[in-house]
Amino acid sequence: MGDTYTQLYIQLVFAVKGRNNFIRAKWEDELHKYITAVIQNDQHKLIAINGMPDHIHIFVGLNPVISISDLVKDIKRASNNWINA
Repeated sequence: MGDTYTQLYIQLVFAVKGRNNFIRAKWEDELHKYITAVIQNDQHKLIAINGMPDHIHIFVGLNPVISISDLVKDIKRASNNWINA
């Protein structure tokens, strides 16, 4: 059998607890860059990332070797640690 080609795209939306406006404009770009690094370290391809003070939209080309739940867990854990630090 020949090579297999997979093309999976997903959109993730993360909302701040209580939909409070906790994402500050002064560090929003740095947060997006940090999340981008987490996604790329998991061997996924970031297509777009943007957000508002109470949520973030992420559009990802998914690597089928790693599950969506693992990706979401990694993003949430890493971004929470970054914000709290």
